[in-house]
Amino acid sequence: MKKNKTIGMIAAVPLEGNSIARRLGSTPVHNTGGLSWHTGRLGGAEIVFVVSGMGKTNASHAATILIRNYHPSLVVNFGVGGAYPSSELKKGDIAVASREVYADEGVLLKNGFQTLEYIDIPLFKKGRQMYFNELPADKEASRLMMAAARTCGFRTLRGTFATVSTCTGTRQRAGELSKRFVAICENMEGAAIAHICLIYDVPFVEVRGISNIAEERDKSKWNIRTASANCQKTVMEFSAQYIGR
Repeated sequence: MKKNKTIGMIAAVPLEGNSIARRLGSTPVHNTGGLSWHTGRLGGAEIVFVVSGMGKTNASHAATILIRNYHPSLVVNFGVGGAYPSSELKKGDIAVASREVYADEGVLLKNGFQTLEYIDIPLFKKGRQMYFNELPADKEASRLMMAAARTCGFRTLRGTFATVSTCTGTRQRAGELSKRFVAICENMEGAAIAHICLIYDVPFVEVRGISNIAEERDKSKWNIRTASANCQKTVMEFSAQYIGR
């Protein structure tokens, strides 16, 4: 990681970042890209936090402004996510991304879905490295995030995250995605933020509190508030560990 200790943080909706926004205590600035930006300190670290709005386009927009205007040494994407049944994650657990994948980008053929490698069109090239659906998360930051979750007393698992445009609402679809990408949970922003971080060469880490199991959609079984609270506690603990390195 770089010596600059400013951490950029992105959540999709206000509920995912309400505790962190209160802790920062700053009056948000609304005049940059139509977004509200919070600045302050957490655990001794300088923080820039933004609520991006849901989905890949909003997330990319926020990540680009964050990196170009505030020059963070690390970008943290956090919020809630739906766990695939095969992961054995439970509601309230913490998931940390080992990598992100664009789960919808590709080609649908008679014999099934194929990723962008099938048409040999990468989303990004960096030197000789071509990136199709898979995007990296920073290993050291991911390790620190896992440690932070455990310090907070939460059960945690590290693995592949799938970024979707359509939330999974059936067990069959959850099984397809988890098997295809060996993924543990899904979200709607992570791969887009990882993509922007890769373009600008900024380390990226993603953490999600599990709000529900991705199966037949039944919101009465969800617990978004606990998932969000646990995730934000983890992020705040991470900030202290990051600055203390």
